[in-house]
Amino acid sequence: MSNTNLQDYSHKRFNILTGEWVLVSPHRAKRPWQGQNEEVNNEKRPTHDESCYLCAGNTRINGEVNPEYKDVFVFTNDFAALQNDSPTFNVNDGLLKAQSETGICKVICFSPDHSKSLADMSATEIQKVVFAWQREFKELSENPNINYVQIFENKGAVMGCSNPHPHGQIWSQSSLPNEVDKKNTQQLNYFNNNNSSLLGDYLAQELEKQERIIFENDGFVVLVPFWAIWPFEAMIVPKRPLANILEMTEAETLQYGEAISVLTKAYDKIFNTSFPYSSGIHQAPTDGNENKHWHFHMSFYPPLLRSASVKKFMVGYEMFGTPQRDITAEQAVKMIKDCL
Repeated sequence: MSNTNLQDYSHKRFNILTGEWVLVSPHRAKRPWQGQNEEVNNEKRPTHDESCYLCAGNTRINGEVNPEYKDVFVFTNDFAALQNDSPTFNVNDGLLKAQSETGICKVICFSPDHSKSLADMSATEIQKVVFAWQREFKELSENPNINYVQIFENKGAVMGCSNPHPHGQIWSQSSLPNEVDKKNTQQLNYFNNNNSSLLGDYLAQELEKQERIIFENDGFVVLVPFWAIWPFEAMIVPKRPLANILEMTEAETLQYGEAISVLTKAYDKIFNTSFPYSSGIHQAPTDGNENKHWHFHMSFYPPLLRSASVKKFMVGYEMFGTPQRDITAEQAVKMIKDCL
C-alpha cells in the first residue's frame, strides 16, 4: 500500500466482516525484530498414549471404548456445552432476559497418531479431515433444530486445549453465535447493495496488491487480513464465493488441505515451536435460507507475539476499549512468508 503512514503512525483499521475497528500502533515496533527463538522441546510425544482418552482403542472417561480408527474419528462430546434435550423456555423479567439454547457438540480426532498436529500432516491427510467436516456439517445441517454449525480447533495448552492429541470440535446450535451474526449482517448488507460477495471483492483487491498474501493455489488464498487483531492472525478464503464447505469440489478439498498444511507448517517455524492457535470456520447458517451472501472462510488466531514464551493477551485498553496491535499486518505476513 502506497500510504506509508500505515507503517509509521497510529491508526484504526476497519473489519469489513464485523463492522468493528482495531487500533494499530506500528511506532511501538520500530526497532529491528529481535524475537527470541526458543528450542523446541526435544521430548516427543508417543504415537500412542495409553492414558489418552482420544487415542485409538482407549477407553474414554464415560466408559466407551474408541474404535481402532485409522485416520479420522468423530464422536459426540462427553462433556458437551450444549444439550440436545434442553426444554424450551424464556425469561423476560424487566431487564433480565434469557432463552433456552439447544445443540449437539462433537469431537473430531484428526489422526490416530498422538504425536501429530495438523502441521505434521500432509495435504492428503488433512483432506480426510475436510471430508469428515463435510460429513458432519451435512448431517447436522439436516437437523431442523440446528441453525448453525461451528467447526473449530484449540491447539496448545495456552489456548485451553485439555488434551494434546490432534483434535478439533464441532458445536452446532439453534441460534447464530455473536460473531457469526455480525458477519451475517455485514455480508448480507454488502450483497444487497452490490450484488456480489463481500469477501470475494476484498480478495480481488488483496490479490491485486499482493501485500498481505501468504500463499495461494488454484482454489484458495492464505492471507493476513488488513484488519487482523492477533499478531500472526491469518485467514484462508476460497477463490470462489462458496457459502459453505459442502460446495467445494473434490479438487478444492485437497487445495484446502494444502492451504491449511502450508500455513500451519509456517507457523511452527516462526519461533521454532509447535505454534498454538484457535482456528475456526465461519460459513452460512443452516436455517434453510439460500444465504447467497455468504463466503465461507477459516480464521487462525495465534497468541504468540515476540517468542515462544511471550504471548499476546487482550487486557486493559483492549478489554475496555478496542483491540490493539503493534506489529502491522504487512510486517506479520513478511515473517510468515519467510518461513515457507
